Amino acid sequence: MSDQWWFCLTHKAVEPEKGCPNKDRMGPYPTREAAAGALQTAARRNEEWKRNDDDD
Repeated sequence: MSDQWWFCLTHKAVEPEKGCPNKDRMGPYPTREAAAGALQTAARRNEEWKRNDDDD
């Protein structure tokens, strides 16, 4: 089994490699904890990108 984890957008849950189709997931992440924070990570990155775009 892989040491990678995904966050399922359909079930709002962390999944191992064998899970829902990748089109419904975010990842892979190196740890279960990182996958659990996928939505927060995406929100933080979106804010950073928006700030960088506003600076241009």
